[in-house]
Amino acid sequence: MRLRNQVGVMLAGLLCLRGTAGSPAVGKTSRQPAGYVYVVLWFDTEDYILPQSDDPAKRIADLLTRQGVRATFKVVGEKGRTLVRRRRLDVIQALQRHEIGYHANTHSQHPTVAEYESQLDWEVGAAEFTRRERPGYEDLRRIFGQAPTCYGQPGSSWAPQVFPALQSWGVKVYLDDAPHVGLEGRPFWYGGLLNIFHIQAGSDLRPNADWSNLAQVKANFQATYASLLQSGGGIVSLYFHPCEFVHREFWDAVNFAQGANPPRDQWKLPAVQAPPEIERNFRFLEGMVAFMKSFPRVRFITASQVLDVMPDRAQHHPFSIAELRQIASRVSPDVSFQVHQDYALSASEIFDLLNQFAASAIRKRPRAWHLRGMIYGPGWPGAELRQDVQVPWNQFVRTVLDVEGFLADHHQIPNVVWLGSKPVPPESYLVALAQAARALLAGEPAPDAVTLRPAHLAAARYVADDSPNLWEWVIFPPGFDAPQLMVLAKLQAWTLKPALLVDAHR
Repeated sequence: MRLRNQVGVMLAGLLCLRGTAGSPAVGKTSRQPAGYVYVVLWFDTEDYILPQSDDPAKRIADLLTRQGVRATFKVVGEKGRTLVRRRRLDVIQALQRHEIGYHANTHSQHPTVAEYESQLDWEVGAAEFTRRERPGYEDLRRIFGQAPTCYGQPGSSWAPQVFPALQSWGVKVYLDDAPHVGLEGRPFWYGGLLNIFHIQAGSDLRPNADWSNLAQVKANFQATYASLLQSGGGIVSLYFHPCEFVHREFWDAVNFAQGANPPRDQWKLPAVQAPPEIERNFRFLEGMVAFMKSFPRVRFITASQVLDVMPDRAQHHPFSIAELRQIASRVSPDVSFQVHQDYALSASEIFDLLNQFAASAIRKRPRAWHLRGMIYGPGWPGAELRQDVQVPWNQFVRTVLDVEGFLADHHQIPNVVWLGSKPVPPESYLVALAQAARALLAGEPAPDAVTLRPAHLAAARYVADDSPNLWEWVIFPPGFDAPQLMVLAKLQAWTLKPALLVDAHR
């Protein structure tokens, strides 16, 4: 018991050391900073209607290049094609010096991503995202000569079905901001992608309406910098739109608001700011970037470079008997992720590892245990268990082998686990599986029976409940709601876990 308590204290301390904004300091003082503050600076490059929005994209890219800062430009597919039609090779070349991300094919033309996904299930939704959006991704690859490294939704048009599609394309990072899912303001893994999403650090670094708050933004960053270093370093996510440097109203609000979808020949140009205002806006960006660069432990990184400082070290990790024993011991009816000394595991990964172990023990085939890749959450809600269910060991053994086949074939948590004729939710099965695994790992004889009890997916609390606030984007038609998307999103909380910071500069 003493050893177990010591291990728990050690793990808690390591978790704090790897935290980002909001994590408590552990053994650190302001005179002994640890780690770095990594700034992910990104630009949603989307306006393909106002020609004057092309120049700010180039000017921003050139400004950052001169300062030695490499940013991420998330480009809309139609914006890339428009630059080609306008023969703006100068803009394309300026952006090529930075990293290119993907920001949907047409952004605000209807139906937007959340609109068409709101009526689809998990599998069809993933396929439909690829059908509608992959052409824009491929256009950007061709135009800029580099595959987009990340994706972020237009506006608040978020949907969970995009994650398996993006992973199949080779996209590994979700970079954006919205309230649909978040992990206490820190980066996280969800749906197989590293999410720099709903990040607390950087949320107070945006300009106000007249871009006059640079002094306050600098003070805010200084406070964020000190706080992050006290907790071992962390990620700041900061974004702009090149078009907002020149226009008075967003290009899409002028044309596609409230569900409107006019043909191209009826598109209207948004009003443009006066030259002094435009220059003021660029001074804000230049002054802020120069100020951030002045801090000794600031590093600007792109979307793909976040993978270097927050790698998923659970992948390809060989799990020992001792590690499996610890993993199984920490499974409770409140099913969620786990953070260990060098890696984090999502609930689906815990499910996968323990089922692999149990199946190999049943078959008496010793082996090394590794994660088998991405295991998604269920694609549909399943059974609910209201009271205990007891089954004989021989039935539980057959179920373990059946589940092993399901995981290998579908790479997904089943929505229902069948114990003969009895359907039970996967959460209850996982808790019983962990209890059985602990006995097998300890060399104990198999029990005569296994009891499955009610359990729930506690990790789902990090996914927002459906509400009108989630869909407050001027582009959506009046009254738009997408409750089914949030049902699917909560099921994918099986894949949620923290992204742990590894200091790549030490």
